[in-house]
Amino acid sequence: MRSYTEYLWFQTKNRQEFINITSDVGEIVAKSGVKEGLCLVNAMHITASVFINDDESGLHRDFGLWLEKLAPYGKDRYQHNLTGEDNADAHLKRTVMGREVVVAVTKGKLDFGPWEQIFYGEFDGQRKKRILVKVLGE
Repeated sequence: MRSYTEYLWFQTKNRQEFINITSDVGEIVAKSGVKEGLCLVNAMHITASVFINDDESGLHRDFGLWLEKLAPYGKDRYQHNLTGEDNADAHLKRTVMGREVVVAVTKGKLDFGPWEQIFYGEFDGQRKKRILVKVLGE
């Protein structure tokens, strides 16, 4: 079995952003040489997420609004923030949106259902963070 690892790095301009990383991950799969296998895409920070969904701007706005209702930003809202942090909401948003995705690799390409795309979700941005992409297979 072959294994290939690469990292993607992001530093967002905003505290919360959703970035389509499908083509970046697809390029890594192509470089790996794996024709049949699996691709793990994992946010390496506890205030960021990787998830699969539709690339539709209204849906992304809905995610942001919904997450803000579930876990609104606010320094005085959470016990975690009593430690001097201000990102408890980002931890909660990451928990809801997920840590990683695994996508099948078929004939050397990511094997998606209709409309599926991979996204990086940032909830405590404006600093450098990384994503692990690991491709396993034959």
